[in-house]
Amino acid sequence: MEGTETKSDGNGDVVRPWQSYHTVYTTAKAGMEGVDKEKVQRVVYEMSKGSKYFQNEERKDAYIKQKIDNLRIHCAKLTQADLSNYQKVADSRIVELEASRDLSRIWLHVDMDAFYAAVETLSNPTLKGKPMAVGSMSMLSTANYEARKFGVRAAMPGFIARKLCPELIFVPTDFKKYNYYSDLTRKVFQRYDPNFIAGSLDEAYLDVTEVCKERNVKSEEIAQVLRASVYEETGLTCSAGVAPNRLLAKVCSDINKPNGQYILPNDRMAVMTFISSLPIRKIGGIGKVTEQILKEVFGINTCEQMLEKSSYLCALFSQSSADFFLSVGLGLGQTDSPQVRFRKSISNERTFSATEDEVLLHKRLVELAEMLSTDMQKEGLCGRTLTLKLKTASFEVRTRAVTLQKYISSSEDILKHAQKLLKAELPISVRLLGLRVSQFNGDKCSAMSDPTQKTITNFITLGDINRNCSYSSDVADHNFVSNAETDLSIDSRQTSQLDWRDPFDDNHSSDVGYQSCPVWQNDCVEEVQTSSNGATSSNYIGFTEVLGSTSFQGQFEGVNVKNSSNFLEDEGLNSCCQEKTMLWLNDYKCSLCGIELPPSFVEERLEHSDFHLAEKLQKEESRTRIHQTSVTQSRGQKDVITRQSKSKKQKLSQKECRYTPIDYFFVKK
Repeated sequence: MEGTETKSDGNGDVVRPWQSYHTVYTTAKAGMEGVDKEKVQRVVYEMSKGSKYFQNEERKDAYIKQKIDNLRIHCAKLTQADLSNYQKVADSRIVELEASRDLSRIWLHVDMDAFYAAVETLSNPTLKGKPMAVGSMSMLSTANYEARKFGVRAAMPGFIARKLCPELIFVPTDFKKYNYYSDLTRKVFQRYDPNFIAGSLDEAYLDVTEVCKERNVKSEEIAQVLRASVYEETGLTCSAGVAPNRLLAKVCSDINKPNGQYILPNDRMAVMTFISSLPIRKIGGIGKVTEQILKEVFGINTCEQMLEKSSYLCALFSQSSADFFLSVGLGLGQTDSPQVRFRKSISNERTFSATEDEVLLHKRLVELAEMLSTDMQKEGLCGRTLTLKLKTASFEVRTRAVTLQKYISSSEDILKHAQKLLKAELPISVRLLGLRVSQFNGDKCSAMSDPTQKTITNFITLGDINRNCSYSSDVADHNFVSNAETDLSIDSRQTSQLDWRDPFDDNHSSDVGYQSCPVWQNDCVEEVQTSSNGATSSNYIGFTEVLGSTSFQGQFEGVNVKNSSNFLEDEGLNSCCQEKTMLWLNDYKCSLCGIELPPSFVEERLEHSDFHLAEKLQKEESRTRIHQTSVTQSRGQKDVITRQSKSKKQKLSQKECRYTPIDYFFVKK
């Protein structure tokens, strides 16, 4: 190929840099068995070299290589005694896992053949037999089998696909059409398993154990009849795999694609023979990174080798990861058929050419809100937490979420809050937008009370505020900044490793004052400085805004708010404030109760701060009252001892003084 970049290693051998360039595009999919993988890898390398995608891949590759080097170092440090010990652990786990093997169920996995492309061909028969892909020059959703012969596949940029196959035909996506045909296939699946598990629009898992017994037929016949029924109802073909568990059934459905099936008997020997030569990448849950680590560190290429290297896996991975690898080596997978499945979230996302056009981004957001609302209403769901996902032009992934006070499902409500989340990120060049709603009203896990909702305990202890204390009228004027070290962490799932905001940006630094609050984050310590003359808004590694009183000093989303109070004036009060400081994690999440409110929700955040401040006041009032009560009791005991010689009348008076007048509870002295 012209322009091919080659180098010499000094020994006369040619070095091909693309061979070390790991991408998802060279992964074998059904229909790509005879593809020249090196050619595809070379084209992908040359077409993407120097781009932001390339730079992002290089950063990820460097991170993976560092991880591999670290694992190799740990491997080298393992002694024979260590390996012997871990081998015993592995053998014990293998025995336990083997005991859990269930060969009584028959699972069938159905996978539609090039689903999006097949639907488009069904709508436009002139596309039949021609290399075609669904998507755009920016990104492909899928490709038909004619295009896969050239190395074209899903998740590949269209301009690279065009380079591999100059005659490639592009067809835009039409998800309404795909949803329609998906619903038709699911009606067929329900005839064989009413509780089937939908993996996506084009795949599903069915437990056909009972159907085989009722009809007294073999699983092979059920697979054939089901595939024929799908074709009759939709005009589309599908492939099927039958196995004792879901993990193996999915692998089997890919063996005889397209329009084929593979049956793995419910026999342990048959399963172990099947697994022995199966490449690890064929297993769901093992992607290109895990594959690279297992190959380069342990020399594991097949599932059977998982058991051979079990001592190393148990030594260097967590128990859950090691158990997964050992289960793969044994050919074990899920066999249960969940009757009731609570959905945790529902989402939609779309990829497009990178753009900064706010009008276009708004249009995309409207489409996503409408699709998400339709999906939610179809399933009768209402949620409280809305998450916005962004992928920038440089392939950085950002997720921003807000937890609302009420449940929503309408496109208007979704769009209203999504626009606020997006506005906080503008200006920005985006190539992907996504919306997700979670914390549904029917989810037991989300059936938590409103963070601002008063409890009966709050109501009862509210009386403490009206009681006498040493700093009664000055309490509201103090900034409750704790001297205690506050242990805070950032959820790594909310942002990618490529943080888009410089944590040490001078624009976010606060004025140096007299009081500091150490904030621990991972292995480093940042001191959040607070001025003795006022509270300032600060931002340190994703933390912002120290809770002062009901108002703040500094810029807040373009609104200037000042506080004329003198903070930390009362040293006695400050010494009592040993509880966690309220901070906004990543500018969004309250560190005290977990509620999520973006900076643009100015009024809501001020109200939320007021709530925590009032709660703080209650606790401080209560603590002071208890302290004063103990001091009073101590003094009273001393007085009783010193006054034993006094008259009975004086003793009675002293006893009567121990009772608190009723108005003491209602009137502040």
